[in-house]
Amino acid sequence: MAPAWSEHLPAGLDASSLDLTAGQNLIAVAASHWRREPARPVLQDLDGTWISGEQLAGETSEHARRLGAAGLIPGDRVVLCAGTSAALVGAYLAVLRAGLVAVPVNPSYTRPEVQRLVAAARPAAALVEDDEVGNWITETAGPDLKVWGLGGPVSGAGSRTDHPVDAAGGPDPALLLFTSGTTGTPKGALLSHGNLLSSARAVGLAWRWTEDDRLLLVLPLFHMHGLGVGINGSLVSGGQVVLRPGFDASDVADRCRSGGVSMFFGVPAIYQRLLAAGRAERLSELRLIVSGSAPLAVAQSDALADVCGQRPLERYGMTETVMLTSNPLAGPRKPGRVGLPLPGVELRLAAGGEVQVRGPNVLAGYDSPDGPSRPEDAFTRDGWFRTGDLGELDDDGHLGLVGRSKELIITGGFNVYPREVEEALAEFPGVREAAVVGRPSPDWGEAVTAVVVTDGPVDPADLRNFAAQRLAPYKVPKAVEFVDQLPRNSLGKVLRHEL
Repeated sequence: MAPAWSEHLPAGLDASSLDLTAGQNLIAVAASHWRREPARPVLQDLDGTWISGEQLAGETSEHARRLGAAGLIPGDRVVLCAGTSAALVGAYLAVLRAGLVAVPVNPSYTRPEVQRLVAAARPAAALVEDDEVGNWITETAGPDLKVWGLGGPVSGAGSRTDHPVDAAGGPDPALLLFTSGTTGTPKGALLSHGNLLSSARAVGLAWRWTEDDRLLLVLPLFHMHGLGVGINGSLVSGGQVVLRPGFDASDVADRCRSGGVSMFFGVPAIYQRLLAAGRAERLSELRLIVSGSAPLAVAQSDALADVCGQRPLERYGMTETVMLTSNPLAGPRKPGRVGLPLPGVELRLAAGGEVQVRGPNVLAGYDSPDGPSRPEDAFTRDGWFRTGDLGELDDDGHLGLVGRSKELIITGGFNVYPREVEEALAEFPGVREAAVVGRPSPDWGEAVTAVVVTDGPVDPADLRNFAAQRLAPYKVPKAVEFVDQLPRNSLGKVLRHEL
């Protein structure tokens, strides 16, 4: 019997012969495209400058060798903290080519957030665009940590010139992204070259992503959606990427109108803003529009289908697994459903409806000083990854997500962990306790909402401004509500569902 994901494969491709990790790492696959057409533009920087495959190959190879000459060895972690640019993409590729582990950090993080992540990551070096961030990192990791600009160490640094490039194998670590439980403690998802390659190949097959495609990428590159799907998928397919510094409805509309763009990835908040601005119809000129990172409301999906002539293709993934499921490209795209397992992915629903998965895209474990950790709350005894999401399957086998067993809030495609926000609010004078929950929002998917108990009058605007000095913008509560007491059970645990 053919696997469920065989429906995603192009006609004539035998599922039994599919090897998603052939080539060992995504750089090797990308390089095959660069060698075939060296002069072909592959990456457009923010100023409109195009970079060819030959340029990208040469510059990132040299950068990788300089990192080795500076004393870094395969497996060392390198923090990457910068806004979207071709320089950031180049630094990421150089880190991978040197056999190092990339640790992307949101450049809007505050000092406590950066230092908390650096302490957990234990990096050997950092590539940053902001000297102040570099100082924060050094304060945490110590003066021996190497901190450079995005270009890395100057040519000739150190004595080694023979640092291996492109030697990493499928099981070798490539990317360390941080997620967290409800405690707010950073938890590092350590993804291998094989994880990244297999998932990039899977979406490439399912979405018929080819060298002829040009992706308009407005998503941030410290997040799995923008980096793990947008950049990695383009590298493996041989397609082109147009980088933008962020989302702007007019900019997206103008670039779709001017032609050449064939693909666009967004989160529900982006599509809502395009609809509100009357610009969503420009997406009708594209081959494919994809929505992910948060649930897309059925009404929003319907509205986009009406004005674009195609329904957004919804998919489902996680930091720990890259991509898991997708609606079919050619078959019916069901609103409110995230589709079928992608090639290579096995999926089952456990008792209570928890979604559990396994496949070459799933991380070996969480990072720890003693090696990959597989805690019981994350992996079953028979090796399946527990997503913490609750789902249901329809008669066609399409997955629908109905809730989360964890308290994670997804707002505008970003993950917010209540405990971290609650701890920041608790530092404000007069706040006795706070509970943070996600409320349904047509703009954000979920709006971060703080329910607060105080010892006296507190101005909600002052409280939000206080939080903004300690948290990234997307973590700051959109609304603050005051109550006399928080609802609790007999053991004293806050009953978040009542809020």
